[in-house]
Order: sequence, then C-alpha cells, then structure tokens
Amino acid sequence: MTEVIEAGLDLAHINAELGRNAQGLVDWAVGLEQPAIITTNFRPFEAVILHMVTRANPRVPVVWMDNGYNTEATYRFADEVTKLLKLDLHIYLPRRSRAHREAVEGATPSLDDPRHAAFTAEVKLEPFARALRETAPRVWFTALRATDTAVRAQMDPVSVNPDGLIKVAPLLHWSSKDLYQYCEAHGLPNNFDYADPTKGEDNRECGLHVQH
Repeated sequence: MTEVIEAGLDLAHINAELGRNAQGLVDWAVGLEQPAIITTNFRPFEAVILHMVTRANPRVPVVWMDNGYNTEATYRFADEVTKLLKLDLHIYLPRRSRAHREAVEGATPSLDDPRHAAFTAEVKLEPFARALRETAPRVWFTALRATDTAVRAQMDPVSVNPDGLIKVAPLLHWSSKDLYQYCEAHGLPNNFDYADPTKGEDNRECGLHVQH
C-alpha cells in the first residue's frame, strides 16, 4: 500500500497547488488515510501545527522528544496545549535522565565541544528513532519553517524521505506574523521562553531534519 501511495505522489504538483495552503495541505495529507504523527518541541507558535492537524484528525499521535532541558515555561505550555487541544501526546525521553548524565559527564557541552554531537544523539536523535520504530508512521507532520535555517530554506512543503516517510511541513512559508495572527484568531496559547541545548542557536540545525 505504501509503495502505491508513493508511486502516485506527484510532489511537484502537490507543492505547487497546496504548498502555500497550510490547512489544505494538512487536509490532503490526512486524506491519505495513512498512519501519521506530529512532532513538536513546544517552541513558540507550536500550537498552530497542533491545532491544524488535530482539527483535521484529533487522533493523530503527537510525539515530543523531551530532552530534559526544557524551561519551566515550556513544560507548563506543553501541559496547557495538551489539555486545550486534547492531544494524544507521546513523550519520548532519553535513556538516561538529565541528573544521571550531568553526574557522570558534567554540564551540557558547548557547540564547539567534540562531545556535543554525542549529546544531541542521546537526547534527541535516539529518542526520535525510537519514536519512529514504535509509532511506524507513513506521514510526518512538522512545524519547520524556511526562515529557521539554511537547510530548511531549501526544503519543499511535502517531500518523501529515503525510507518512504512522507514529510509534510504546512507552515514552511509562514512568517512569525502569520503564526501570531493564527494564534490570536483561534485563541491559542504561546510560549516564548524556550531553549534547545542541541541547537544552541536559532539558525543552527540539530541534525533531526538533516537525517530525516
């Protein structure tokens, strides 16, 4: 069935027709009737993608790789949005707790520390790989945006990964103003007290969207 769907996907047509129609793209992807997930890190404006997808299908699992280093505001925001939108939230934690890791290896390694790649793999990439194995999606909704990094600026709203996973980024071409206005229009909460130790800088990739 997956091979049939992939063979029938005209990515150029889909991206041209729906690439700048976020809700239309979500509805199209949901209409494939394939197992799907939404990934989130509860950063600013994440309520938008969560609202869009769960409005189309409230049963889509929401996957959060909680690295253990989130701000208090982020944890409160996660709880608030989960309750508000009745999310089917699946939390994936690293194999070791933050306390265990810091007791053995010390504080978070800096971006230029050779240990940083291993840190990112432990707290984000391995939990995501585990999430993919356990949820086995064919469609992946993500809130990445072209303005985030140079890598993301080269992406299309819909793509197919080498493993056959259909990656859907409905908000790829949205501005912060677009996202803000959507939150206001739908009464959605927001979170601006967010930090990601695997990226360190807003315009830096953590590796997740490079590998997948």
